Amino acid sequence: MQGRRLLITIALLLSALWGGLLGYMHLSGSMSFLDRLEASLTDLRSTVIGARVPPPVTSIVAIDDQTAADNGYPLNRATLARVVAAVSALKPKVIALDLLLVDPGSDEGDAALALALQQTPSVIAAAGVFPKDVQVVGHDANDPLAAIPTASQMLLPLSRFSDIAAVGVVNVATDESGTPRFIPLISRWIERVDASFPLRVASLALGINPAFSPGGLALGDRHLPTDNGQRLPITFYGPRGTIPTFSAVDALAGRLPAKAIEDRIVVIGSTVTAGGDVFPTPFDPVLPGVEVMATAATHLIAGDSIIRDRNVRLLDSLIAVVLPLLLISLLAWRRSAIGYAIIASAAVAWAALNIAAFAHGYWFSAALPIAAALPPVLLFGAAEIWMDRRQAAHFAAQSHLLQRIEAPGLGEWLARDPNFLAKPIRQDAAVIFIDLSGFTGLSEAIGATNVREVLSDFFELVDEEARSHGGAVTSFMGDGAMILFGLPQPADDDATRAAACAVSLCERMRPWLVANPALRGRKTGFKVGAHCGPVVASRLGSGNRQQITATGDTVNVASRLMEVAAARGVELALSAALIKAAGADSVPLRSGRLEGPAQARIRGRSEGIDVWLWQGHLL
Repeated sequence: MQGRRLLITIALLLSALWGGLLGYMHLSGSMSFLDRLEASLTDLRSTVIGARVPPPVTSIVAIDDQTAADNGYPLNRATLARVVAAVSALKPKVIALDLLLVDPGSDEGDAALALALQQTPSVIAAAGVFPKDVQVVGHDANDPLAAIPTASQMLLPLSRFSDIAAVGVVNVATDESGTPRFIPLISRWIERVDASFPLRVASLALGINPAFSPGGLALGDRHLPTDNGQRLPITFYGPRGTIPTFSAVDALAGRLPAKAIEDRIVVIGSTVTAGGDVFPTPFDPVLPGVEVMATAATHLIAGDSIIRDRNVRLLDSLIAVVLPLLLISLLAWRRSAIGYAIIASAAVAWAALNIAAFAHGYWFSAALPIAAALPPVLLFGAAEIWMDRRQAAHFAAQSHLLQRIEAPGLGEWLARDPNFLAKPIRQDAAVIFIDLSGFTGLSEAIGATNVREVLSDFFELVDEEARSHGGAVTSFMGDGAMILFGLPQPADDDATRAAACAVSLCERMRPWLVANPALRGRKTGFKVGAHCGPVVASRLGSGNRQQITATGDTVNVASRLMEVAAARGVELALSAALIKAAGADSVPLRSGRLEGPAQARIRGRSEGIDVWLWQGHLL
């Protein structure tokens, strides 16, 4: 018990330290080794919740396969200018051009595009190139830019366009599967700080300059929590086309629906097959990059982005400590079906709460609690199994010793159930008595050593037959034994097995008496009696010394039937009640004969009973 308490204490302490370490790493954002698991579980949660209808904030005009087929790809600046002008004519709130305008085109085309961008508030794309190695950045509570990685190169649009339109960086932060999970809202390059493409779009649409604070972004009276490094977590509304998408061909032909453009943000970008700007998401393996930008812009305008800020990470870290402590405590408290059901219920409840929080816009980590709880619980379970095996080996040794000291069979029951027959029970059972006749005088003749060897062999023979027929020896009494069928639970075939055991004992006793050297030439025999009926099974004795036995009239009759067998000159007397319960046909007759029923008087009883007599063939 002390060893198990020590094990539980150590397990709780180590699980708390392990969960605390993982929680600290999670707070600092250095848990990249769990990114793949978290990505899979995030996709699973998104799939469970399902697609949703986006707010009527953004529309997409796509340079799609039909546009490329009709006008070539990439579009020349003159054609792109016509698309921008057609969209601008329908009075959108902002036009966002998700295309890198880093190289000059024809003078006429560039001039036409610059003119078209002047008609409506516009945002054009820039892109940063970041080092491949993971950057280690500092955290300064007073400097919201302290955790922002620095680009090694920035692809900026031509100045003739950036002088007219706002510039936003289109980089996204993807997980190991390539799925965009965050939009870095600001990027640094040398002494330059640029807002992201979606943030420029939202700021221009709202007419508000963004204000950053540690862990948050303010757009006027709107406060949006951000994750480490001023990143905006994003989720997706559905597969491609969930955000209303129209072909640039329709724009060129004047077929754009005015309601889908007017007073909305319109993002123009490429969706050409094999264009390369696609990302896998939970709803679509090839979601166009322009729809990722449109999704992020919608989040910022509508305020429906999922929340994963420092407070959420702090709660994640707390769960990483509490959950393994809870599971180990439950496992230590009750290792049973009920205990395992409680543990499973706790795990299911956590999973359900995690999914419900995700559905309501809070991104709690799923991988962190699993990583925090699974290793300690598995190690604790393995340690308990190891300790249980050691205890089982100890108890087996004690049980073996008990069976060597007690009558065979009793120790096995007690080892299995220490409370066995702590209270007397009344039930039906079949009882067999066997006794060696003429043994008292034999003891004087052969000496104590030979007597011990003879009785040891006798007891072993009786115990083997009792076990092979499903009975148990409840006591050895000098040169006799009592066998009980019906403990710990009565069975329908107790009488059948008892009858077969009684006959089998007789069949083995005859050759054993003949073959035993100490008994050869001696007038030693045996007698067996068997009966069935109600008995009272109980423990007899004090708290320091107890013996399991059965009492009652059934036991007395079975014992007296040995006298009937001896008086009738047979080896075995079975009560008619036993034969009836077993069925006369079930008594084996291969080496003897069964006769009856016959009336027999039982010493100590006023009335006789019907008995059947079995005599084996002489060898």
